[in-house]
Amino acid sequence: MTFVEGLPKAELHVHHVGSASIMTVAELAARHEGSTSVPSDPDQLTDYYDFTDFGHFIEVYLSVVDLLRTPEDIWTLTHDVAHDLAAQNVRYAELTLTPYTSIRSGITAEAYCEAVEDARRTAEAELDLTLRWCFDIPGEFGLEGADATIDIALHHRPDGLVSFGLGGPEDGVPRPQFAPHFAQAQAAGLHSVPHAGESTGPETIWDSLRHLGAERIGHGISAAKDEKLMEYLAATGVVLEVCPTSNVCTRSVPSLAEHPLSALVKAGVTVTINSDDPPMFSTTLNQEYEVARELLGLDDAGVAELARAAVLASFAEEPVKAAILDEIDAYVGSSSASTSA
Repeated sequence: MTFVEGLPKAELHVHHVGSASIMTVAELAARHEGSTSVPSDPDQLTDYYDFTDFGHFIEVYLSVVDLLRTPEDIWTLTHDVAHDLAAQNVRYAELTLTPYTSIRSGITAEAYCEAVEDARRTAEAELDLTLRWCFDIPGEFGLEGADATIDIALHHRPDGLVSFGLGGPEDGVPRPQFAPHFAQAQAAGLHSVPHAGESTGPETIWDSLRHLGAERIGHGISAAKDEKLMEYLAATGVVLEVCPTSNVCTRSVPSLAEHPLSALVKAGVTVTINSDDPPMFSTTLNQEYEVARELLGLDDAGVAELARAAVLASFAEEPVKAAILDEIDAYVGSSSASTSA
């Protein structure tokens, strides 16, 4: 994995809570021992993250969310996640935050936003990393969660906020009901990045495009079942944020061998490679690039193109994009020279 490990990268689909390392979760579980089902023993957490289906994943995910009960918990998680990303040579990341679930536990919107912003500024001062936020509607809480999320985004907007999303279960959570919330977010200059088509069919993706103004789609893998949808995505340049190992762990795809990544790429759809909830799925962004290399039959140059695609699809400011693209070019050039030598 030498080439991938050293490759400068952007991570566009990774969740705040889902990025908590085993040690961070164990620390938070120990802080709240006696009032949580989450094990504080790191070895037991590995078994705890063995998901039977997407519904079970959501159940476990929410139990980890429940560990974030104070602004200090939020700060610890955010700071640790930034360091884990930087350790993989991630230069830019858009971290998906779900503030409503923490606010339901008693943290105020002001304290939540202050904690993540302070952790972001601290991490950026320490690391070669630019960190930005996507505020995510937790679909399982319906319109109540959506109303609260857009209110926080509009009235307590942290400096790092660049986009507005929709996560959680897809079944029984119609996308059109959130159209007013996404319209408000886009009017305020936020980008639209809903999850769709991971555990449901192509119609969820169509709904996200038609009703939510989606600029990128989280997952979107069921597009491979709809030729017209793939043609539309290819023609319009709407990007799919693909997370291969996650899709297998949540049983959205039977196996990596059956993952539709190659079909999407062959249809001309622009994809980025991402890690989603890496510790929960026993993966990393570097490992996901290696998975994509195998699924797509890529050499190092092809892997570098995936990294460039993520930078170009990001909502980073143009100088940040240019700097990372230059760094990727320099890295590829030095790697090629070393190979030739």
